[in-house]
Amino acid sequence: MIRNAFAMLCELLKTRGGLLDDDGTYIEVTVPESDKPRYRTRKGHIATNVLGVCTRELKFVDVLSGWEGSATDSRVLREAITRHNGLKVPFGNYYLANARYTNGQGFLAPYRGTRYHLQEWEDFDRAPRNHEEYFNMKHSQARNIIERCFGLLKKRWAILRSPSFYPIRFQGRMIIACALLHNFIRMYMDVDPEEYTPITLDELPIGEDIPDELESIDVVEASDEWSQWRDDLAGEMFDTWMSRRT
Repeated sequence: MIRNAFAMLCELLKTRGGLLDDDGTYIEVTVPESDKPRYRTRKGHIATNVLGVCTRELKFVDVLSGWEGSATDSRVLREAITRHNGLKVPFGNYYLANARYTNGQGFLAPYRGTRYHLQEWEDFDRAPRNHEEYFNMKHSQARNIIERCFGLLKKRWAILRSPSFYPIRFQGRMIIACALLHNFIRMYMDVDPEEYTPITLDELPIGEDIPDELESIDVVEASDEWSQWRDDLAGEMFDTWMSRRT
């Protein structure tokens, strides 16, 4: 039976699956002059690098804040999965991640050096030409949820849209507190008043607790087996799409 390729990708997000943050997830902060070089991002902003993980229903399952803006995403992710009470990714499950992360077990990243962002696919004449482009297009559509989730977070809480003057450790805690309040609103309000109003950024109920005895991934590294699995998945999706077109 032919299935919608986007649905195929979403189905493969297991019960505990979700979406990692995009490169817009920097929160501007105020730090002492001596600390500014460490907190300066590639674009020159003084900010903290926030790693966020959300479900398909726009709820955060993990937020790690406080890292300097100059820290690489891979470094932040390594702490997220190895720290006490950190991000748990049981074997056999995974999250969608952007291209700055390693495509390794537990984290499914798009193909690098291949068209990815949604605006690149708006023109019908630029339809995907191969399995890598098609996979990236569907991956981008699925991962767009995290961009929307962070957009809602910043729109909802004005304190996240400009630097505050609290000590940096308090600023990090405020980010987490805002994410918790965001989840509370999403869980207990029938209609989120912010969801359908314009936001300035691009745009599962929270999964059940993972038992401590489940073995989880504690290292992110590339492997031929994982790369081959992604190739097989991309090929199946592309073939399904092509058969429907014909």
